[in-house]
Amino acid sequence: MRKFLISVAAGAVLVAAPALAADIPEYPPIDIPPVDYDVGGSFYLRGSAAVDLHWARTVTHPEIDESYETNQYGYGYSVGAGFGYETGTGLRFDGTIDQIETRGLRITKDGVSPDADGDYTLMLRSTLALANVYYDFNLGGGGYGYSDSGAFAYVGAGAGVAWNHAEVNSPDTYPVQTGGNVSAAAAVMVGMGYDMGTWVADVGYRGIYINQVNNAPTANPDSYYEVDHNFIHELRSTVRYRFN
Repeated sequence: MRKFLISVAAGAVLVAAPALAADIPEYPPIDIPPVDYDVGGSFYLRGSAAVDLHWARTVTHPEIDESYETNQYGYGYSVGAGFGYETGTGLRFDGTIDQIETRGLRITKDGVSPDADGDYTLMLRSTLALANVYYDFNLGGGGYGYSDSGAFAYVGAGAGVAWNHAEVNSPDTYPVQTGGNVSAAAAVMVGMGYDMGTWVADVGYRGIYINQVNNAPTANPDSYYEVDHNFIHELRSTVRYRFN
């Protein structure tokens, strides 16, 4: 009798199991995304080289109240290095140090005196330290920063200090003393580049502003000069190396 009851119970379970299973609600599978531990940013080293065009409107001798307009641009080059961080959202920051050299910014004195008349050309060596901020624009139609194709454009600005060393090529009869100064400086940048992963290359324009160049100190007040509002226009190429 007991075996018969066990058989009947087992048969009832087998008959009822499909119905019970049909009553259990089905839930969609839960898709758990992988955990991304990367903060999205990268530190980088950079190196750059540029060709330069130097312009300023006037050269003044404040001690004798004389001013002369420039009549020729200076030209030269710059090389630089820096260290920075990109956030992964399009913003990046870096500090740069550049060595700039230009020659040829010229004034001409005529009718001053037989000894002083002639052409005066400036040779400028400047060490430029800037703190910079940039924003990179994706040219591939995606999100922030760089596109899958690697192409991007950027704008930037910087502020800092220039340590200037100034020499003048003057008439042999009127030598001008060498000197230098420290001045406030700033820059704006715009350009395009290509992201290759670890390496990033770009080419663009940088406009540098140096507030003043002078030849202090000088023993002869008549030969002391100031060149205010210096603008250096650069065509610059840069290579960056990412650490991560």
